[in-house]
Amino acid sequence: MVVVLDTARAERPRHPEKAHRPDSGLLRKPDWIRVKAPVSPGYAATREIVRAHGLHTVCEEAGCPNIGECWEKKHATFMIMGDTCTRACAFCNVKTGLPGPLDPGEPDHVAEAVAKLGLTHVVITSVDRDDLADGGAGHFAAVIGAIRARCAGTTIEVLTPDFLRKDGAAEMVVAARPDVFNHNLETVPSRYLTVRPGARYFHSIRLLQRVKELDASLFTKSGIMVGLGEERNEVLALMDDLRSAQVDFLTIGQYLQPTRKHHPVVRYLTPDEFKAFETIAYAKGFLMVSASPLTRSSHHAGEDFARLKAAREAARRGG
Repeated sequence: MVVVLDTARAERPRHPEKAHRPDSGLLRKPDWIRVKAPVSPGYAATREIVRAHGLHTVCEEAGCPNIGECWEKKHATFMIMGDTCTRACAFCNVKTGLPGPLDPGEPDHVAEAVAKLGLTHVVITSVDRDDLADGGAGHFAAVIGAIRARCAGTTIEVLTPDFLRKDGAAEMVVAARPDVFNHNLETVPSRYLTVRPGARYFHSIRLLQRVKELDASLFTKSGIMVGLGEERNEVLALMDDLRSAQVDFLTIGQYLQPTRKHHPVVRYLTPDEFKAFETIAYAKGFLMVSASPLTRSSHHAGEDFARLKAAREAARRGG
């Protein structure tokens, strides 16, 4: 009898679809992009809680530059349904491949971690799970339910995949009553084939629109990265598409290249350019806008949620 040892999984690269791509050049980061390495006691405490509950965070998996600041304050964005994504986006540092089965204990583990961290607002995101019949919508709902049961005062923001070709998925998540429904467009439509090939721009717009149709009181949010080769007018047109879908909150941040195998940074936008985008977005009717080089979807999410509620109330009062 011959025993064949399969070592392919152990040796499998993090991004197998990118392994044979030629290395791209790296633009020198400007001073306004640089951040300090995370070394604080608060950061270490947050990491210990995440590890103890066997959880994943997008802060680590996607290499977020704000991890030191957020984890020092015990603000972590939990990434559910494993650490392996079924998509292969050119910008993303999350591992790609065939994911394992869902962990039925994960909703309770997330809720327990939220309680231990003392979070008043939590962001729950996930990898894409095209392998699941509902795209993972039911698991999102279970996590929301577990947090509600354990931490009744905590507000919940979900950052979901697009649920492409998953009928009823949006309805399932909305029925679980998160406080904010976020789905990122990531980039302008002309860049989708090279940046986000597994997604469809107008499907993502329709998902956000559908959420508002299901529950007009639910805050909706979306975000993009710039510096991927988009034109300024394309960003302004994207803003109009989001407003047509009644999206409340827009985030715009600088794309940062994870490795030489990922999509290159075409340009670093200046802080003044981000400020100009913010001014225009407010003029187009968004309740909240966060636009800066280091803006990310979950950065300052708790503070932004409070401001979002205040902005809606001010709009209702007509001032």
